[in-house]
Amino acid sequence: MMRHSNKIPSQKTIPPNREAGERLQNVLARRGVASRRHAAEIIGQGDVTVDGRCVTEPGFRVDPETMVICVQGRPLPRSEEIHRTILLYKPAGLICGADNAQGETVCDFMGRYFRERLVPVGRLDKESEGLLLMSNDGELVNAITHPRYGHTKTYIARVAGRMEDRKMTILRSRLEIDGYVIRPVEVEILAVGRDHTHKLAFTLAEGRNRQIRKMCSLAGFVVLSLTRVRIGPIKICNMKPGEWRELSPAEIRALKNPG
Repeated sequence: MMRHSNKIPSQKTIPPNREAGERLQNVLARRGVASRRHAAEIIGQGDVTVDGRCVTEPGFRVDPETMVICVQGRPLPRSEEIHRTILLYKPAGLICGADNAQGETVCDFMGRYFRERLVPVGRLDKESEGLLLMSNDGELVNAITHPRYGHTKTYIARVAGRMEDRKMTILRSRLEIDGYVIRPVEVEILAVGRDHTHKLAFTLAEGRNRQIRKMCSLAGFVVLSLTRVRIGPIKICNMKPGEWRELSPAEIRALKNPG
């Protein structure tokens, strides 16, 4: 399916409305399209229309009950629609996003099973696999992506390279990645192979773009495979690539109200 382009020349965009209504950015987040931060990016890219006209201002005020709001040509989910959150074991090769110009996306994959528009909560790069939550519950998306909720994530990496104490010290230090100094990461050695192939567990309190792969490169390891196995209290357990299940009410409460 080709991505619809709704970008309209600047002279046809709607000027900012700061008088009444709800911020467009917040409406998209509440309806489960994306986190507030990502919703702002989607709006700024010109992918959102209100009553048929392009809006590029995240703070634009709208009435979601009377206005027709579309994201990439698809109407916004109605407020009365039932919230749904799916745990997908993302296979390697699927893209986290809605734009399938570079290949099949997780949205394409889950679209075979659900009518609702489900969006990925966070990211896994194309080469990685494992636990990915997909939801149309804006409150849940915010709870998982906002740092104040404190949901850590655990990944299992199979790496190649000689195992040395020095390398493990590097992995556990405050490394600088893309100009940003990351928080120390909990790294556990799960298995050491005689063929210099090892299994490591990484637990992150934040998630920079391709962080684990870049950390391993700085330490002198090559990542052969990377699998996310846990987000907060949610674990992937014995699922296999391509399998999915709905989260239980108890799991959703645990994500929204940690601790």
